[in-house]
Amino acid sequence: MIKQSFAALLLCLCAWMAQAEVVNIDNAELARLAASGAAVIDIRTEPEWKGTGVLAGSKLLTFFDERGQVDAPVWLAKLKAITKPGQSVILICRSGNRSRTAAQFLTQQAGYKTVYNVTFGMVGWAKEGRAIVPANAAVR
Repeated sequence: MIKQSFAALLLCLCAWMAQAEVVNIDNAELARLAASGAAVIDIRTEPEWKGTGVLAGSKLLTFFDERGQVDAPVWLAKLKAITKPGQSVILICRSGNRSRTAAQFLTQQAGYKTVYNVTFGMVGWAKEGRAIVPANAAVR
């Protein structure tokens, strides 16, 4: 009976984990999802936003500070004021590495079902010559 209970628990855990996922996307998919109303969250730092600009309509919410530290509960509370776990969320950073980490946090620990990670980040977006606006035009 204990083995059956353990097996059932393991199956439930696997099913739950299979439902939550990080989806890596390219710039074309980013543009399509953003146009359909998905929230775009730029997790870079303020100096990065000011230095390069941001995507029009993106929300600015730093995940890792300039020392590489994260205050996950505070960040998550701010994110939940913008979007809820059932909504589509797109995370972008400079190159896709920090946003992938934040996306994994959201799917594995915060109850978000699908989080999109922009694979090449703002570097890739700018390299394709896509539109960038000054950081003061974005929402914080």
